[in-house]
Amino acid sequence: MTTVERTVTTTTPPERVFPYLVDFRNATEWDSGTVSCERVSGDGGPGTVYRNVSKFMGNEVELEYTTESAEEPRFVIVGRNDTTTSHDTITVTPGPAGGSTVVYHADFTFSGLAKVAGPLLKPFLEKLGNDTGAQLKTALDRL
Repeated sequence: MTTVERTVTTTTPPERVFPYLVDFRNATEWDSGTVSCERVSGDGGPGTVYRNVSKFMGNEVELEYTTESAEEPRFVIVGRNDTTTSHDTITVTPGPAGGSTVVYHADFTFSGLAKVAGPLLKPFLEKLGNDTGAQLKTALDRL
């Protein structure tokens, strides 16, 4: 398993940040890798399914994400395809000086050929984490 975690602070309060992030369709605005994200079924709560297409290492990758839980302050969503499972936990808490602190934690588990390449993917996932952290801050500050 490979883990990527970033903490972002924003001036936007949790009551605006949390619903924005729980609507995973907004990942196109805040996740640097996401090309498209559409809700396939559900109302945004637990059991909601999204089809997410991301660009990673120059390739488009599709994952089906299912919301596991969406109860403040924590949002958990799990994405899967044939080679990857991404277990993402987003926690939104009040910031020390107002606004919000967002902790984005993603655990990636690889299978098949991707499992062999897993350790080699760590630098690319770290870069993706850095880029997403910066883009997430920008998106949240605009809310």
